[in-house]
Amino acid sequence: MKSSFRWYGESDPVTLENIRQIPGMRSIVSAVYDVPPGEVWPLEKLERMAALCKENGLVFDIVESIPVTEDIKLGGKERDRHLDNYCENIRRCAEVGVRCVTYNFMPVFDWTRTQLDRPAPDGSKSLVMYWDQLRDLDPLKEDIHLPGWDSSYTQDEVRELIKAYGELGEEGLWENIAYFLKKVIPVAEECGVIMALHPDDPPYPIFGLPRVITCEENLDRYLSIVDSFSNSLCLCTGSLGCSRENDIPALTRKYSAMGRIGFMHLRNVKILEDGSFEECGHRSEAGSLDMNAIVRALVETGFDGGFRPDHGRDIWGEGGKPGYGLYDRALGTAYINGLIEANGGRLETI
Repeated sequence: MKSSFRWYGESDPVTLENIRQIPGMRSIVSAVYDVPPGEVWPLEKLERMAALCKENGLVFDIVESIPVTEDIKLGGKERDRHLDNYCENIRRCAEVGVRCVTYNFMPVFDWTRTQLDRPAPDGSKSLVMYWDQLRDLDPLKEDIHLPGWDSSYTQDEVRELIKAYGELGEEGLWENIAYFLKKVIPVAEECGVIMALHPDDPPYPIFGLPRVITCEENLDRYLSIVDSFSNSLCLCTGSLGCSRENDIPALTRKYSAMGRIGFMHLRNVKILEDGSFEECGHRSEAGSLDMNAIVRALVETGFDGGFRPDHGRDIWGEGGKPGYGLYDRALGTAYINGLIEANGGRLETI
């Protein structure tokens, strides 16, 4: 397996020098963040990123993410142009050595939380979603500013998008997913790139928006649209694990044995009695997921792709980007490394 770490580029307070000192670290997960969704990434930006990683003894071989625009998801007038540009971005990523591209098909919002700095008894802070803070909100009737929402949308634009997705419905979204995959996956195959789909976070409807990447049945449906190893999953244990209906060790074992996991996000989550959840430390004892069973499933099925420690807590007063500070993600990596070794696996180095 290949240990990786998400890096937000040269403006990230977590530096490549920091990351390279994490034991077993190999790969950098990043993207071009200053180009609007739907447009082409300049090759020189990708080349610079690859060069900086190489200078620090790391490999830039995973992109997260090339955004899927609302026009693509909704089947809007700019869909075909955006898809052509999406395919060109895959080609350019492959040219600099990227072998996996993570993306998602979540309408409007990539993820939903109600607080980004909820204090825990030990003094750490983490991301949470509490239903009692969410259930009475109605973005069609009032201005809502939840943490993590894309600030580039005005409230009126959010309302129009929610209405558009309501009219589209789940089956309409599935049709647009198929259109996307049939255009993109052949290009990925030609380039030797794995497209790794991230599940909805959380894996159930929010504000009536259709969310379909939520459970085993729907993951099977997605993978069957284009039956190709380039059409794979970014299996995020914390996202799928927010629902008690999802058996994460079993899903990991199933899709890894099929060769259809392109990338792993490994994190724990604590599900509360009412279905709310809190992000927590990576250890199994900290949350609701058996992290050892998940890693064992990967080792026993021969998974050789990349993984990264997903969202970490804010610990030791770091005060970094919510979920993406250095300290707790480094601790998470060390814990995962230990589980891999204990289960007879090994880390691939450069």
